[in-house]
Amino acid sequence: MGDRYARQSVLAEVTMQGQARLGSATVLVVGAGGLGCAVLPYLAAAGVGRLLVVDHDRVEESNLHRQPLYRMSDLGELKAAAARRALIAMNPGVYVEALTERLTAANAPALATAADVVVDAADSFAVTYALSDACRDGGTPLVSASVLALSGYVGVFCAGAPSYRALFPELPRAAGSCAEAGVLGTAVGVIGTLQAHLVLAVLLDWQPPVRGRLFSIDFRSMHMGGFSFAAAREPEGMPLAFIAPSQLRADDLIIDLRSLAESPLSPFASALRVGVEALERSAVQLPDAARIVLCCRTGVRAWRAARALQSQGHANLALIAMGE
Repeated sequence: MGDRYARQSVLAEVTMQGQARLGSATVLVVGAGGLGCAVLPYLAAAGVGRLLVVDHDRVEESNLHRQPLYRMSDLGELKAAAARRALIAMNPGVYVEALTERLTAANAPALATAADVVVDAADSFAVTYALSDACRDGGTPLVSASVLALSGYVGVFCAGAPSYRALFPELPRAAGSCAEAGVLGTAVGVIGTLQAHLVLAVLLDWQPPVRGRLFSIDFRSMHMGGFSFAAAREPEGMPLAFIAPSQLRADDLIIDLRSLAESPLSPFASALRVGVEALERSAVQLPDAARIVLCCRTGVRAWRAARALQSQGHANLALIAMGE
């Protein structure tokens, strides 16, 4: 081990035994963007033995103010591959696997069960719910975070704690993005570093446990808050689940909620093109179908449409977030 981990293994909260536990651990990090670029270096530096990095995006210049893992020479590179290269250069004793694919409900279960802890650093509702469902079913702890503008939060879910659905049973009616609302790099860095800290707390089994707790920071007022959600109850009934396009069935009725201006050509040839507002007004008579699948970019409109259809008596529903 040498002197690399000497300053942390001397801590009573870590010890040599705890350091060995970190070295044998596998952590899945979904998202190598702003949050991931803070989480990953600290996990690698702490000696977490195996890191699985999932991200399908490429490095853009607008990323660099909050993603310091990358350099100008990385522009155009796949983030997961560029992150792997940087992490191995930082600590060659850590095994890093780059998975240059999109996280979906199709691959989430296998990836989650292969890890001791899952880190949700994707800042995507669809990814968060897919990961939470997989971690709830597989008994894997989930450390999920989100940052927008000058505020953010981190929570530790599943594996003995309530799932993300238990704390957040509903999506907002509209979702902001970093491109629209902006985000400060230091805010992302603080929240991502807190995520990494909570991953270490879970792996080292600190007491009292951090599972079932949420921590929030307002970076404008510097107000820090938090609470326990250990008593939150899982939603009853059939959950609104996000699925991958590969999980579509031949008899599904697919509704693409995106406008023609937003997406002139739907990837689903049989899809109906209907706006969410029309479904909310019950202005569309839908044909009979075994399952209705609602598609949009982020999943927010699909969730709204699904809730509207549930109120109209439709029960078998699924959602697809198409992404950028």
